Amino acid sequence: MRYRRVDVVDRAIEVLDEYGLESLTMRRLAAELGVQPSALYHHVPNKQTLLAAVADEILTRGRRPRRARAWDRRVVEVCAELRDAMLAYRDGAEVVATAYTFRLGVSEPANQLHAALRDGGLPDDLVDVGTRVLLHLVFGRTVEEQTALQAASAGAIDRPPGGPADFERGLELVLDGLRSRINAY
Repeated sequence: MRYRRVDVVDRAIEVLDEYGLESLTMRRLAAELGVQPSALYHHVPNKQTLLAAVADEILTRGRRPRRARAWDRRVVEVCAELRDAMLAYRDGAEVVATAYTFRLGVSEPANQLHAALRDGGLPDDLVDVGTRVLLHLVFGRTVEEQTALQAASAGAIDRPPGGPADFERGLELVLDGLRSRINAY
């Protein structure tokens, strides 16, 4: 059977979700698809490219319609969508955060946050810093939450991770700081 790039990425997400990031190797993926590892390189030149495609697909699958008009509500929508998309797949937060860090794709949330902050009236230097701070909050909080969920399900910890309410409170604290900067200009 001939596979397309989309088939390879879809199967990679299944492997990620079922076995975790440490098991998502080119050799494992090839075995899952019933091909030689060299056949995968026709679709993705290396594992980094595969992980970037997986990260982009995770975000694509997590897209929701935008409803907010106000800049700060748009920020909340983008951040919540990003968090939920990453939490939908085992180790999804680590994959997406890593792809973003290495500039292997995953630019859409940053672009959306950048536009919302600019529309809010922040100066360019604070738009850039604010975008990074928001992404760091979402990535860091979601990696922690996902790790705690996995540890709790394995019985390794007995405390539940903070959920959406905790995430939203942290996000509102950052937004309060950004709003105060807008009012200062």
